[in-house]
Formats: sequence, structure tokens, C-alpha cells
Amino acid sequence: MSHRSRYSRLNQTLNVWQSFTDLMSSAIMILSLFLFMTILEKENTIHELKEEISNLKSQPPIEITEASNRKFKSGSAELSDGLINFIQNDLVKQIENYAQGKENYIVQVIGHTDGQRNKQNKQNKRNNRFQVSNLDNLLEEVARGNKNISNLNPSSNADLGLMRALAVVKELEKTPRLKQLELQFRAYSAAQLYLTTGRYAEVNRSSQPNRRRIEIRFSPPAEKQ
Repeated sequence: MSHRSRYSRLNQTLNVWQSFTDLMSSAIMILSLFLFMTILEKENTIHELKEEISNLKSQPPIEITEASNRKFKSGSAELSDGLINFIQNDLVKQIENYAQGKENYIVQVIGHTDGQRNKQNKQNKRNNRFQVSNLDNLLEEVARGNKNISNLNPSSNADLGLMRALAVVKELEKTPRLKQLELQFRAYSAAQLYLTTGRYAEVNRSSQPNRRRIEIRFSPPAEKQ
């Protein structure tokens, strides 16, 4: 093989490696750019979440505590006239104030009870059986407005807390002023699990009116991952 041929082949090999090196350098630069943009996007998301958390912390939850003119009947989730009046006036105004700039937020309505056993759960001496809940059969119908809260039959404090939260939600959903805010209402039950401080409750079967309450919290809509 001539000297010129060997030189030409060597030169071609060097050119291939140089092209490969250039290609790898470009790929690394592109990957670095994507990585930087991803980090920047995550930092912005974290910053937004911190702002949301800060705003939520600055606005404590709204609570409907039991009072003489706004209490539920024992074992019942039906709203009294005093409670309806409180919801349609005071509570709606509070929600309107909280909801400023929070379109599409979720309003969590949480029913809390004290540790007393639900009266419906006491054993029936005549047939030696416990009262059976019918929430599994009728809850969706009540939520859709096809049946009334009074049609529901609780057998636990968890049932009762959910029924009372749902009763408040249904009353709030009737309000035209709140419909304009595009809020989403959700009913939940905490039963007797939490004290007013937010800590787990000890076993206490006595009447504790301050624990019987409806708690209302605002939550931003979840982002799909």
C-alpha cells in the first residue's frame, strides 16, 4: 500500500472520530439544556406550591361549632332553621371572602363528632340486632338530590359525620352566589377521630359539644401527573 493511501485512510478515520465527537458534544449540550429547563420548571412549581401553602396557612379553616341556634338533633343530619340561616348568611359570606382569586378550588366540608356512641348503633333489645346503615344503598341518590338526608340511616359516628357534612354541602350548593365562584364542594367525615387541636382523640364516650363541629377547608385543585 502506498504512503498516500495509508495517509488518506488515516485521515478519513480521524474525520469520522471528529464528527462523532462533535455529535456527542451537541447531544450533551441539548441534554444539559433539557435538564436545566426541567430543573427550572420544578423550581417554579415548588415556588408556586410554597405560595399556595403559605396562603392556606394564613387562612385558618372555617368552623361551624355547635350553638343553641345551630345544632343538629342527636343522631340526625337534618339542618335546623337556625343552622340554615347561619349557612346562607354568615357562612356564605365567609366562603366568598376566602374564595377571592381561588376559582376551581375544592371546598372540603368535614363532619366531626364527639366520642359518644351513635344512638342508632345501640343494640335493639327486642331482636338483639344492631341498626344497619343504609348509606351504601342511598348515599349517591342523596348527593344527586333525588332523596333527602332524612332518608339516610347511620349506624356509626363515621356515617353521621359524613351525613352532616353532606347536608351542609347540599345547602351551600343551592346558593347562586357561590355557583358563580366555580368552587367544587366535597363532603368528608372525620367521625370522633380528631380533637379541635387536630390531635388524635383519646377514648371518651361522654358528651362533648365543642367536638361536634363542621370544618371547612380550601384546597387547590390537584394537578394531573
